[in-house]
Amino acid sequence: MPYTAPKKSVKEVRYLNKDFSSFKENLIEFTKIYFPNAYNDFNEASPGMMFIEMASYVGDVLSYYVDNQFKESLLAFAEEKRTVYNMAQTLGYKPTLSTAASVDLDVFQTVPAVSSGTGASYSTKPDLNYAMNVKAGMELLSDTGVTFTTTEDCNFKYSSSYDPMTISVYESTGNVPVTYLLKKGVRASSGTIATEFFTFNAAEKYKRIALGNTNVLEIISCTDSDGNSWYEVPYLAQDTVFTDMENTQRNDDELYTYSDQAPYLLKLLKTSRRFTTFIREDNRTEIRFGAGTSDSPDEEIIPNPDEVGSSLPGSPTYLNTAFDPANFLSTKAYGQAPSNTQLTITYRYGGGVDHNIISNSLRSIQSSTIELDETGLSSALATATKNSIAINNTKAAGGGRSAESIVEVKNNALAYFQAQSRAVTKEDYITRVYALPPKYGNIAKSYIVQDTQLDSQSGANADARIINPLALNLYVLGFDGSKKLTTVNQAVKENLQTYLTQFRMVTDAVNIKNAFVINIGVRFNLLTKVGYNKEEVVLIAIQRVKEFFNIDKWQIGQPIVIADLAYQLSLVDGVSAVVPPEEDNPRGHAVVVSNKFETSKGYSGNAYDVDSATQNGVIYPSLDPSIFELKFPGADIGGRVVGDSSGGN
Repeated sequence: MPYTAPKKSVKEVRYLNKDFSSFKENLIEFTKIYFPNAYNDFNEASPGMMFIEMASYVGDVLSYYVDNQFKESLLAFAEEKRTVYNMAQTLGYKPTLSTAASVDLDVFQTVPAVSSGTGASYSTKPDLNYAMNVKAGMELLSDTGVTFTTTEDCNFKYSSSYDPMTISVYESTGNVPVTYLLKKGVRASSGTIATEFFTFNAAEKYKRIALGNTNVLEIISCTDSDGNSWYEVPYLAQDTVFTDMENTQRNDDELYTYSDQAPYLLKLLKTSRRFTTFIREDNRTEIRFGAGTSDSPDEEIIPNPDEVGSSLPGSPTYLNTAFDPANFLSTKAYGQAPSNTQLTITYRYGGGVDHNIISNSLRSIQSSTIELDETGLSSALATATKNSIAINNTKAAGGGRSAESIVEVKNNALAYFQAQSRAVTKEDYITRVYALPPKYGNIAKSYIVQDTQLDSQSGANADARIINPLALNLYVLGFDGSKKLTTVNQAVKENLQTYLTQFRMVTDAVNIKNAFVINIGVRFNLLTKVGYNKEEVVLIAIQRVKEFFNIDKWQIGQPIVIADLAYQLSLVDGVSAVVPPEEDNPRGHAVVVSNKFETSKGYSGNAYDVDSATQNGVIYPSLDPSIFELKFPGADIGGRVVGDSSGGN
């Protein structure tokens, strides 16, 4: 009789189990069905149950890690900082560790007077031969201990409409000036400057190094042992960078004649010495270099086949390497890898909300580099001139901000990716505003609308408002050191204008303006439940109002819904009812919101008729883009208990 193989039984396996209990239950059922005679002791203390529970434990752990790994692979659901940072930068968005504050700084120096003429024609003027060029990188210290450095040269030898210089008499003998005071404006950013050195031996593809300090704001310079500069690019395939140089006769003989209007020239430079930066989860900045490891010209690594063996002068007659499409990885197409050199990297780190210093608090110079040609000058006067340099900030610094949260990084990265390096819609512009690199400042609130203008024609359409589809008005606000809304200074505005230029449509025009801040106060009355401490209930209710008006939750153009505010108060434990205040409440609103505008008390100065702006229990902001702000919660929130649910006071 021929041999017949036994039939294979197909065992049913369930794949829907996700936790310990379901794994255990299914394994018991599986054993009962397919191994009824092998094992039937399912008592919790039996050896078989031990193995079943161990298998369930392993299955539960593996299921958890599979689910977690899948969740971490999706940016919208990822929670690990490392994962979020990696995916965000893959999409082209670089997380903001912190933001430097920016400030407009007044820089002063004195120069001696030089006289001319005699008698009635006698006159004096400042001797601008003593005018100095204070180089960028001047280190300053505020009264609160925050370090600032200037981001551009302050050259007193030039004066133009965009970079004017003010001259006034500083000292005089009788009515004759002896010294003059020169004043110019310059921009400064907060942060500490550090320098590190890195040694490279043999070239390595995509070499990585990490800077020692956290919260790096910007890479100021990177030079090698031979004096060559290395430049930061957004991605290694980009081989051109913008750089500026002083407008001197040596640098440009033709444009030198315009040096008084354009002291510096912006040039487009093609370079293989480039790098990118990457933000790690430990808040350190990693510098990544290219793959070019060969010293040979790219034309020898990847030659044109048509020219190999030709008799043309300079053409290769033979090759040291084989034709290989992968050879391009050794070229400088993705940048050059440093080798047999030492890189000197200077960078700025720090930043934060506490760097938004008040006005007139930046007056100490820690270090500076001054250029002054002393040929033919008095050494004593030259020394006095160098020692005369002084600074002051007449306006508060702004733009400083702490690091983004994980949620902010995820949302901004997704929005950044969808913008695709262009700004077409209003949402695109808003996304780009919030993606302004930290070293240029920070925008806390932004709002954009199409520009409107009056029709100048006569007739029926006279004075009608028309929309200019090619012009946009961008309204912005920043934070001061106490995280209160403030107007954005000119330095940040100009940086933002320049930054948006690379994304906006050619036909678009963007006007950057300050939005209006409407400061408010809040009053409410409560009835408490019997048995609750009235003072404690009021304190909790005041905290609830503070949370409602948390400035992080409010945007330009957002109205106040009084019913929503009253509802939040009613949710406070111990509150029986929210009672409309009787004083200054003609419409009988459950909560009274009033305008605070006295500048002497620290408010914005913007007066606003809240009562006229209220319709159906909704307080609307002004037509001019504005935002409501509860600036001083401790003083601007008034709440009291007028009784309890029993009817007592």
